[in-house]
Amino acid sequence: MYAETVAIPFGSALQSSDRVAIWLGGRGSRSYSPGETLSGFYSLADVRESTVESVEISVLWRTEGKGNEDVGVRAFWRLSNQDGDWIDPLRPGRFSAKLPNSPLSYEGGLIKIRWLARVRAFLANGEQLVDEAPFRLGDLPDMRALKLRVDPES
Repeated sequence: MYAETVAIPFGSALQSSDRVAIWLGGRGSRSYSPGETLSGFYSLADVRESTVESVEISVLWRTEGKGNEDVGVRAFWRLSNQDGDWIDPLRPGRFSAKLPNSPLSYEGGLIKIRWLARVRAFLANGEQLVDEAPFRLGDLPDMRALKLRVDPES
């Protein structure tokens, strides 16, 4: 697992699959406070053990909007049959990570910061199965909904 947030390039060509799923644990809300522990699990369906080469689980943030899009990985795990890891597609896998103090989720007019947990399974035939679970970190207001108040007497 990465100890700190690390910037990595982000490919937007990932396609979600109904053969892999990721769920966030907790109180039913998808809003978390800085320093809180995010936990969850993932599962694979209609996949045989012999066809799964590796599974990656990550907790990350990404920006969307004007300018360059950035990505930072808060936590990352890779299970690989080549490394001797046992991957059982019939059993859910679990993960947990302490969330950082920043960057907080943000919905602005020009830029957005979005957090998510992602699972990717790499199959022997070259196929990748992907699922993502978005969540909010912090409680910044939606800046698009705020209007600047102008004092007409100034």
